[in-house]
Amino acid sequence: MALTIHKFKADIDMIGINPFVFVPENILKDIFKQAGKEKGPIPIKGNINDKPYKQTLVKFKGYWRLYINTTMLKNSPDRIGETIKLSITFDSSERKITPHPEFVKALEENGNAKIVFDGLPPSRQHEIIRYISFLKTEKSIDKNIKKAIDFLLGNGKFVGRNKP
Repeated sequence: MALTIHKFKADIDMIGINPFVFVPENILKDIFKQAGKEKGPIPIKGNINDKPYKQTLVKFKGYWRLYINTTMLKNSPDRIGETIKLSITFDSSERKITPHPEFVKALEENGNAKIVFDGLPPSRQHEIIRYISFLKTEKSIDKNIKKAIDFLLGNGKFVGRNKP
């Protein structure tokens, strides 16, 4: 099936601290058709003001939203109300992220944390793996791996959550 690239304009809005745009209903329906589903996160790609992006459409509080982060659009939290040009299509490419080797090692060394991690939904596992994998310094990686293990053991917060 050929994937249609849809173009539209939208005003940046904000929910909490997160900038986003609503995707027009007719475009959403076609993306659902392309993705073969209407539930769960849907990988997409396109352009914002002619700059390429990859993102995930998510449904939150009853509405599908395209969240606009600062990688996609510089200073996006300061641009609420601005009208932007977008293109969007379903992204069928593989998006698997390999866990950081030190995180894998930490899970192997702590069986209880590994059991909890393995019991998490794939989306929650992906969230933790992605967070650690995108850290830049060894110091922050080490610190956050310790926090992740503590979190999996029921001690402390991680990725904005109180419990796994």
